[in-house]
Amino acid sequence: MKILAIGDPHGRLDKIKKIPFEDIELILLTGDIGNADLARKFYMDNFDRQSKGLPELKLSDSMRRKMYLETYRSATSVVRYLSKQAPVYLVSGNADYDNYYVRKFSQKIGMNLPVMMNELRAIKGVRVINNQLANFNGIRIGGLEYFVDTSWVRDFAPNDKNRIKEAKFETQKARRVLVNFDDVDILLCHQPPYGVLDITNARYIPLMFRKVHQGSKVILDFIKRKKPNYVFCGHIHEGEGFRKVGRTNVYNLGVAGYKIIHFN
Repeated sequence: MKILAIGDPHGRLDKIKKIPFEDIELILLTGDIGNADLARKFYMDNFDRQSKGLPELKLSDSMRRKMYLETYRSATSVVRYLSKQAPVYLVSGNADYDNYYVRKFSQKIGMNLPVMMNELRAIKGVRVINNQLANFNGIRIGGLEYFVDTSWVRDFAPNDKNRIKEAKFETQKARRVLVNFDDVDILLCHQPPYGVLDITNARYIPLMFRKVHQGSKVILDFIKRKKPNYVFCGHIHEGEGFRKVGRTNVYNLGVAGYKIIHFN
C-alpha cells in the first residue's frame, strides 16, 4: 500500500499540486489546512508590541471574520483537490477552527458562517480523525488533534493561571486518547514530540520562542512507550525533517512538504 503524508497545507495548493499522486491509496494531513496569514500577522504583531511594552491591538469582529473566511476557503479548496486523488484522513491543527468557535462567533455577529470542519467532513472520501483510531485496509492510524501541552505553558507562560488550567484539561484529554492507540502503525498529530524537530529560528517568531524546544512531552512519552512505526507531524515548520526515536520514524513535514511510504 502506498500512503502519502502531507505537512500543514496552510492553503498552499500551488505546492500541493506538484506532489506526485500516482498510485497513492491514502492521503494523511497533519492539520493547519487553510491559509492563516492574516491571523499569524495579527498575533505576531501583538507579541512584538507586548515585548516593547505597548498595549495590545484589539481584534475587531470584521477582522476576525476575514481571518476565518481566509482559512475556511483555502482549506476547503485544498481538501477538495486532494479528495479527487485518494481518500483523505486529517487532524486539526492550532490554526483550524472548531465547530464551537464558529457557531459562537456566528451568533455574536449575527451571520451564518459556514462551519469549516463540517464542510470538510461532507467532502466525499474525507475523514476527520481527531482523537480517533482509524483502520485503513488493516493499517491502524491514530489521529490526535492539536492540544496545548502543560509542558509548553510551563516553559512559556508559567504565570498565566488560566492557560495552565486549560492546558491541564487538554493534556489529560490527550493522554486518555493515546491510551486507546495501542499497536498503531501510524500516529498522525499536529505538533512534534518534545526535543524532536521542534525548534524554530524564524525571524517573524518572537524571540522567546526561538531556539527552544516547543514540542509535546505527552507525544514523546507515547512514542517511547508504544513505538509506532511512523509519526507524521508539522506545526514547527522550520523543524521540517526526519528523526528516529527508538524504532519510530518521525517526520515533521513542514508546510505542505510530503513523505510517501509503502506498507506491504
